[in-house]
Parts: sequence; C-alpha cells; structure tokens
Amino acid sequence: MSNAGDSGDSSARRPSTAEGGLRPRTSALILLVLALLVGALSVLVMLPAARHLRSLQDDERAQATLHTSGSCMLGQCQVRFEADGRTVVADLPVGSGGGKDSVGTRLTVRYQADDPQVVTREEDVGGGGAAAMAVLSGGAALLFLVLSVVAAVFAARQRRTDSVPDRALQDGQRHGDDD
Repeated sequence: MSNAGDSGDSSARRPSTAEGGLRPRTSALILLVLALLVGALSVLVMLPAARHLRSLQDDERAQATLHTSGSCMLGQCQVRFEADGRTVVADLPVGSGGGKDSVGTRLTVRYQADDPQVVTREEDVGGGGAAAMAVLSGGAALLFLVLSVVAAVFAARQRRTDSVPDRALQDGQRHGDDD
C-alpha cells in the first residue's frame, strides 16, 4: 500500500524554503560572511585599539572629569582636563571603559604631551577591555567559520543525496506492491 504522500520524489520529503528554512548553501554563505565581518572587527578595530591604549601607559597624567557619557567602548565619551595651562576636551578612544559613569565623574587620564587630544583613562592603559573584545570577536569569528563549514558539508551531502534516487523508498514501494 502506498500513501498519497509517498510519490518517490525526493522533493516531496524536503521542506521548501517557503516553508521556513534557508537552503544549506545560503546558510553556509551567510555564516561565512558573518565570520569575515566579526574577524575583521577583531583584527582591524579591537586589536589596534588595545595597542593604542597600551601605548599611552607612560604618558602624562592628569585629573579629568567625564564631559560626555555614552558608549565608551565604541569611542563615544569625552573627558575634560587641564594640559599645559589650557582646558582640553578630548574623545576617549575605542575600547575605553567607564560607559556606566555619569557626566561629571572624576577620573585620571593619560595623554600625549605633544598632542593632548590623544588621551585614555588610566584604568584602560593595559588595553584590557579592547583586548577582551578582540578575543571575544575572534572567538565568534571562529565559531561562525566552523558553522559555515558544517553548513557547506551538509549542503554537499544533501546535493549528493538528492542526485541519487532513494533506493530504500523504491524497494519499500516494490515490497508494498507485493502484499
């Protein structure tokens, strides 16, 4: 006996993309693109930010106040401090901490004597926050890369399975006809 749904056609058993799934090739490509983007974030943004923060370790020290708060990790905070007798308002670099501090919070900064606009919080001169973000984004890139390889292998297996008729189904239909 044959069910109406058992037509022997492999497409009858496989959900279409309209039913809610991405094709394996598309999934592999999306995961590969994500791996490249997150890897680029790690290598091109966060690692240089960590190096920059460490480079200010031995520079001038000053007491400052948080002038503009925001996402300091993304470089959206500003500090105000005195350098060589003048007031400087400078942006904290990408990878800085202190994003939860409110405007007016007192902190110690390090700045370059010849360019006081190059500044960072003293707590950040080790590069810890930026280095941690580099490691996390690098790990995420590796995860996406592994998942893209798995999706590509799955796509290759599915393509091979779809090109060979399902012998078990055909044998089952032959034996079912004998009953």
